[in-house]
Amino acid sequence: MAHVTVISEYHYSQQIVSGHHRLTADEPAARGGGDSGATPYELLLGSLGACTSITLRMYAGRKGWELGKITVGLRYTAASDGEKGHIDRRLSFSKPLTEEQQQRLLEIAGKTPVTLTLKAGLAIDTSIAH
Repeated sequence: MAHVTVISEYHYSQQIVSGHHRLTADEPAARGGGDSGATPYELLLGSLGACTSITLRMYAGRKGWELGKITVGLRYTAASDGEKGHIDRRLSFSKPLTEEQQQRLLEIAGKTPVTLTLKAGLAIDTSIAH
């Protein structure tokens, strides 16, 4: 289970608090924000990328595979004309891998917890605290 609190005291800048960790989200200046942090969609992509990299590192560790530096590049394209939104995820590793290892890592990337959550969708309940 995950829990965060988001606090907005000024304009579009948002303070995201998770335990003792703090992040800032904002909109770029071109959209009226102060550009003091990543946009909400950039944070979403960051969550997917972090989950992907962590999961691949865990899997490779169990297999004894050396991946070196893992880079997960992500790009979000918004929905349009009845099409669903799309995320393009590209993986790269600084250590050489066999074709079989690459295929297995692609399979594992498709099964990471955040990947599965995004693909399945989820219910969101909203209420006003009194």
